[in-house]
Amino acid sequence: MHAVKSLFIWTSIFLLGIGSLAGGASAKSGSEKTSVLTYDVYAGGIHAMNARLTLYKKQGQYGVSLTAGTQGILKKLANWSGRFQSEGQISAGKTFPFTHQSDSVWKESTQSKYFKYDGKGHFKSYKMTEDGDDKTPKDVDISLAKGTTDILSSTFELMISMPKSKVCKGNQLIFDGDRNFRLVFKDTKTEDLQKTDFNTFSGPALSCSVEVVPEKGKWRKKPRGWLSIQEQGRQKGALPTVWFGALKGQPDVYVPVKIRIKTDYGTLFMHLTSEKTS
Repeated sequence: MHAVKSLFIWTSIFLLGIGSLAGGASAKSGSEKTSVLTYDVYAGGIHAMNARLTLYKKQGQYGVSLTAGTQGILKKLANWSGRFQSEGQISAGKTFPFTHQSDSVWKESTQSKYFKYDGKGHFKSYKMTEDGDDKTPKDVDISLAKGTTDILSSTFELMISMPKSKVCKGNQLIFDGDRNFRLVFKDTKTEDLQKTDFNTFSGPALSCSVEVVPEKGKWRKKPRGWLSIQEQGRQKGALPTVWFGALKGQPDVYVPVKIRIKTDYGTLFMHLTSEKTS
């Protein structure tokens, strides 16, 4: 059951966590748009999870938000839901977060993590709560956060670079509270995707692999969680793969339109099911 839980949590964080939070502004200029995207995730042919992203970007600012959760028969076996969000600013094509928060609900218990940054590339603080009670470890090694960003901001930076570069390439250091790791995107390929009964996207897309490379901190010798899933895919000949395509309403941002993850439990696919831009 732990492996099933990890599959959904880490798929959401690493591959779906790329939407944004459209809060704060009471009026929009011509360059400010909001796009709402929905996804269905299938595991071994079973509709296992739903996800919703809201994409919002304006000059100099960005926000990132995702909500996701298991559904159907998988919800009975592994009732999990989560929300992940980041806010920050954009400078010279780079993202610099102010805040990042993750809330994960498992067996009616909520674990929340809060990260603060200064918006200029420097980490400030970290806090963890469980059902509202402060559970921040006393031995947190803050030195592990030096030079890091959060996973949503890192991926969003890739998304806004791809329309011009047409290259899926990223390598940034991420801190998760206990350890740090490299989030690596590579192996760009261009494909022409066709609309299917599962996926509404049609058009050119850039595909690439995504890999987590452990660095320092509390890493176990035997891969667990996402690392275990990642290595299962490697042994089956393919790291987790994500396809990025342009939004109809926001062509200056590429978003995930399809994801494939090979695991010992079967192949997991994520499909874009709807997009609305206003």
